[in-house]
Amino acid sequence: MIAKLFTDHPRAIGETYGQHACTALSFGWRMVVGGAACMVHALVPGLFVKTASRTVVQLDAEMRGRKSTQAEEEFAYVI
Repeated sequence: MIAKLFTDHPRAIGETYGQHACTALSFGWRMVVGGAACMVHALVPGLFVKTASRTVVQLDAEMRGRKSTQAEEEFAYVI
């Protein structure tokens, strides 16, 4: 059970737990910042005009460049 929760997925994509944690935290942080910029943009359309879309494009490019296993290719993204 512990391995399933903490190490199986990172191992399946060729990472250690620490490497995977750093990558996931990096993605998550950028998603939070991009989301916050999007909410500010909703209130003041002249601010952060391209921030959210640029963040999504960058994250998509990084995610597509990551190593994945055949089972994980069934999903569009695996973090």
